[in-house]
Amino acid sequence: MREQAIVDGLWDRLAPLLPQRPRRFRHPGRLRRDDRAALAGILYVLRTGIGWQDLPTAAFGVSGSTCWRRLAEWHEQGSWQRLHEVLLAELRAVGALDLAHAVVDSSHVRAPQKGDHTGPSPVDRARPGSKHHLITDAGGVPLAVILTGGHRNDVTQLLPLIEAIPPIRGRRGRPLRRPKRIYADRGYDHDKYRRLVRQCGITPVIARRGTVHGSGLGRLRWVVERTLAWLHAFKRLRTRHERRADIHQALLSLACSTICLRRLYSHRGAPSAAARP
Repeated sequence: MREQAIVDGLWDRLAPLLPQRPRRFRHPGRLRRDDRAALAGILYVLRTGIGWQDLPTAAFGVSGSTCWRRLAEWHEQGSWQRLHEVLLAELRAVGALDLAHAVVDSSHVRAPQKGDHTGPSPVDRARPGSKHHLITDAGGVPLAVILTGGHRNDVTQLLPLIEAIPPIRGRRGRPLRRPKRIYADRGYDHDKYRRLVRQCGITPVIARRGTVHGSGLGRLRWVVERTLAWLHAFKRLRTRHERRADIHQALLSLACSTICLRRLYSHRGAPSAAARP
């Protein structure tokens, strides 16, 4: 029932975002499989980590290859990003989004199939890997996630993460887009990027290398580490199996939307509202 509520909630918000497909009368071709069933199949693969070819067609009414094609099609159309923006707006509307400050961090994942946005991982004996770069609000709500090669330095993605925050509506007035402060660990310690962040109108609070251990930022930064753990609770994201970066990015966006929906249910007191996947 809990997973069914997640599928229903995501579908109610995704369906209006999908472009209408014109009906062909002269050469209609094969009947298109149900989009909602495809969404349920995609979520099942994301949650369990099974291969696309192993999706039980009889249970979902669609094949794994169909789900894969819909995932790619809707990513190309921007539907996953818009779904995330809709949920962020709903969270802001009910007062469950706090942009007083934001927090950034990253996490390595193995990429045995290699492909785009992979590289030798410095924490995994130079094996091919990727990085998930994440920025959250003060409560751990995922605002944006970026995929890069495992060899990319964290600090190089600080500004792209800030730029990736979408305009968040949900209340009257100008949409929110910039936090007042941004917190980061020693991996982001670079004076050049501090200046660039200040130019965006944001105060950087970044721990410095070479100082005594215990910056005190842990009491604020732990939320992003928890959200990274929530992302990797989706088994398809623990290891990058997709050679195509856009497919893996689409799965990341869908996982962020699912976390946002669960946070929304939790705030409203819905029975299916466990905070983590």
